[in-house]
Amino acid sequence: MVNPPDLDELAALYRDLHAHPELAFAEQRTAGIVAGRLRDLGYQVTTGVGGTGVVAVLEHGEGPAVLLRADMDALPVLEQTGLDYASAARGRDAGGEDVPLMHACGHDMHVTCLLGAAAELAGQAAAGSWQGRLLLVFQPAEETGEGARAMIADGLYERFGTPGVVLGQHVAPLPAGVLGVHPGVAFAGQDALRVVLHGTGGHGSRPENTVDPVLMAAATVLRLQGVVSREVAAGDAAVLTVGALRAGTAANVIPAQAELLLSVRSFDERVRARVLAAVERIVAAEAAASGAPAEPEIGTLSSFPVLVNDPDASARLTEVFNAGIGLSLDPGPVTGSEDVGLLATAAAVPCGYWLLGGADPALFAGIGTVEEARVIVDQLPGNHSPLFAPVVEPTLRTGIAALAGAARAWLGPAGG
Repeated sequence: MVNPPDLDELAALYRDLHAHPELAFAEQRTAGIVAGRLRDLGYQVTTGVGGTGVVAVLEHGEGPAVLLRADMDALPVLEQTGLDYASAARGRDAGGEDVPLMHACGHDMHVTCLLGAAAELAGQAAAGSWQGRLLLVFQPAEETGEGARAMIADGLYERFGTPGVVLGQHVAPLPAGVLGVHPGVAFAGQDALRVVLHGTGGHGSRPENTVDPVLMAAATVLRLQGVVSREVAAGDAAVLTVGALRAGTAANVIPAQAELLLSVRSFDERVRARVLAAVERIVAAEAAASGAPAEPEIGTLSSFPVLVNDPDASARLTEVFNAGIGLSLDPGPVTGSEDVGLLATAAAVPCGYWLLGGADPALFAGIGTVEEARVIVDQLPGNHSPLFAPVVEPTLRTGIAALAGAARAWLGPAGG
């Protein structure tokens, strides 16, 4: 008989994972902890799937197969939460640059919740409470959009079988205890782009002898901000963010090139195509207007498809969550992106993915309407912020119950 999850011990694990973040495809320590705990719970565990992914299987009689997924990677962000378990870790990014690391998107909470649910479900299996097959996927490299693809390409379903549903959750700055389920298009697609603008470098005192890529980049950034406001219809939705502008090494040197990193979010392929075409047009036009000596370069760094929640699966999740797990609501489509939908698409099965509230419930005391709550949510540090810090409880307790309850809703009944 497996004991139920120890919430205090899991809270300590969460703080440990938060203090030791790892970037995409470098999640060796996290994967090792995950694998060891799952083996102790009696799961059949395989490591190194898709690079650093971990897959665990628990079979208990004949019945449906359910996939539960958590992502493991962190971000190159300098943490500023002031927590006593704040990350001081550093690592090497894809370009070999030394960067600070932080679990600024809550993947440490995702991992801890799934380990807690794994313990609860293993205990219930030993007690004969369900029948079927659990497939737990601890995925690397969600932030780069490569992890799900890597695990699929590494034979995820050929090696471990195809599930009947893919389920998972993402922590967000909603009140802890709240679970958000939206049927249909739930998370935006994303295209991350790298733009290189070419100039002619020279001395800062003689700009007339140069083609300044810094000015070119600045003009490009400003012009790009008009794409959504002036080229996307009011009834459509898109986001275009310039997340980085890199150029130059000294105050008195005009560099030879500048680099922009862009993120484009959209819910509709037609809108996506229009925004991407506008980016190419504006980048090329600004380079031509500046007299650039070479054509600009535009390359795709990563791409996430739109995440679509199965309507029937969403309805079942809402029913499960409202039956004593938490307060379920419909948050509407989220402009963030997720690659978990690829796991469902590759298996040709429904996807059910929800938001897990992680904000201090005390901040919402006395709030009487959804509109009032949204005002507070909009003021809180969101995912990818250096200040993002989910409260450990009741976030952890709710996340474990949501994953375990969702799995049981698809697994077969005892004796079935």
